[in-house]
Amino acid sequence: MSTLLRIALTLPALCEEAAAVLFDLAPHGWEELEQGSDIRYTLHYDDADIGHAAAEALRKRWPDAPLVVDGRETEDWALAWKDFFVPLACGERFEVLPPWHLDDRDPRRTPIVIEPKMAFGTGHHPTTALCLEAIGELFKQGRIAPDMRFLDLGTGSGILGIGLCRLGLTGLGLDIDPQAVACAAENVELNGVGDAMTLAVGSLECLADGLDFHMIVANILSGPLIEMAPALAPRLAPGGCLVLSGILAEQGAAVAAAYADRLPGPLRLVQSGEWVALIWDGKA
Repeated sequence: MSTLLRIALTLPALCEEAAAVLFDLAPHGWEELEQGSDIRYTLHYDDADIGHAAAEALRKRWPDAPLVVDGRETEDWALAWKDFFVPLACGERFEVLPPWHLDDRDPRRTPIVIEPKMAFGTGHHPTTALCLEAIGELFKQGRIAPDMRFLDLGTGSGILGIGLCRLGLTGLGLDIDPQAVACAAENVELNGVGDAMTLAVGSLECLADGLDFHMIVANILSGPLIEMAPALAPRLAPGGCLVLSGILAEQGAAVAAAYADRLPGPLRLVQSGEWVALIWDGKA
């Protein structure tokens, strides 16, 4: 018997330190829901001890903030998640949904089926949604197309790479976390795109010399994105597109500056709440 723990924390939308604290306590992500001038953050844990420790840390950091801890004992991890995850539209193109909602999918959208686990990327975090929306827009504009090659760096659950495969691209998903790659492999199989997407544990050092990509997505953190700019930017094929996220709004300018001298034109910034994505559409 195991316990699935859900923590719901409500803070003012202008609470700047929220993301930094949550990254330490829930590095694989969380959900955000705007409620007027507040945001409700929802964190999930499959280890009750870790979850209760996180809840205690949140209580100490924000003693006056509404916080609810909801625990449920279960022998079936997937069954417990069914109470928490519903289909989610991301932009005009995609819909992310768990396997048990596949029959409820929107026929007008491209489905991405994700088995919710502890790897980042269920579509409920703003950075994932921003990336999927950007991918859909680039495809609509003809900037990316079937048979192009992509790199999904920090693939997490594999959600972004799977979305690109659904559009007809083929490519590679990399993550330094073996657990994430194992989760991504399950989702790749679940979506029937195993012939289109290869997975590996590692980062840019895994890539063969001279290998470049028509589309690169990296939903990581601002620090690593800045550090890897000299190695990542040259991997973009001429005319290729780049989408970067995992970036807080106040960090956007620093990340954009790291790539400014390496790309022939400015990166466009899109924002959702306190998060941003940077998009390079391949046009000089």
